[in-house]
Amino acid sequence: MKIESVTLREIHIPLVHFFETSFGRVYGRRILLVSVQADGIRGWGECVAGEDPYYSSEWIETAWPTIKHYLAPALFGGEVGSGRDCPALFAKVRGHRMAKGALENAIWDAEARQKQQPLWKLLGGSRREIACGVSIGIQDSPEQLMGKIETELAAGYRRIKIKVKPGWDLNVLEKIRSRWADIVLSVDANSAYTLDQVEHLRKFDAFNLLMIEQPLWNDEIYLHARLQKAIRTAICLDESIRNARDADFALETGACRIINIKVGRVGGFTEAKKVHDVALQHDVPVWCGGMLESGVGRAHNIALSTLENFRLPGDVSASKRYWKEDIVEPEVEVRGDGMIPISDAPGTGYHVREDMIQKLTVREETMRAGKP
Repeated sequence: MKIESVTLREIHIPLVHFFETSFGRVYGRRILLVSVQADGIRGWGECVAGEDPYYSSEWIETAWPTIKHYLAPALFGGEVGSGRDCPALFAKVRGHRMAKGALENAIWDAEARQKQQPLWKLLGGSRREIACGVSIGIQDSPEQLMGKIETELAAGYRRIKIKVKPGWDLNVLEKIRSRWADIVLSVDANSAYTLDQVEHLRKFDAFNLLMIEQPLWNDEIYLHARLQKAIRTAICLDESIRNARDADFALETGACRIINIKVGRVGGFTEAKKVHDVALQHDVPVWCGGMLESGVGRAHNIALSTLENFRLPGDVSASKRYWKEDIVEPEVEVRGDGMIPISDAPGTGYHVREDMIQKLTVREETMRAGKP
């Protein structure tokens, strides 16, 4: 493919309901969309960097100039045969995985459309439907949380994950388990605890959890290995897994028994597939985490989740849980049995609503081949 142009768009879109983690509460999203024009075909990607540098050191204001000044120019001037070529082209730029992932994934999308092939098949996926869970943020009260869980269970979701932090953990878990003793339940701490709280964390073992996700520091693997030895509940690592090398180290040291793969966090589909393969070699299941994506990023998560080792329900839930109206059609829907069927249409199988994106766009910039 000959890359003709790269366009960056920032859109603002309100959430249906606020979403709160240990980092804070958000009511809407600033989302950076990336589109790539290649041989007359447009591919789309979404940067999962947040509005603030809280989840990661990357945020939307670092991703935009990194793509503009370094990553997009690396694509111009020659042929890009595949999305797999991007890591080598971007290697000179250290870090900035979310910026890299947005651009690489747009090229994977363009490649799939050019070849008239479903993206999931191009990635090597095999699942014709994927199991879905939900992530529920911290609420104003336990009663509000219980109402949310009841709604999602009625919708058919196969796993409930709640956000936790000190002061919002054991008390709500007790209420949940007293009402639903047997549902598949996980917690996500987003690095809210420290190793000196091991006795507190050991109390999570009483609630028969599928996993506790990222309880300790975001850049830590070794201390998670120490914690995993001290508790029965399986640890799942998220923020700590930046690449396949991190995954291999974590699994060799026993730091976790599950891995959450976020395609944007690890830098794109190429590295996400490598993380998947490392976990498969260790016989450790993976699942696909969400980052409050629009339908563009959500469609990419669906494609990734068709790979063999995505054995646990991911956070790939329906568009309507987050947006009054999504920027793709059809919107992402989850069947009553908690599954999403996989489309055989070229690319992601979802049509990007460019007219709606234009209405939501607050800034836009296009870089073209041959122009400084």
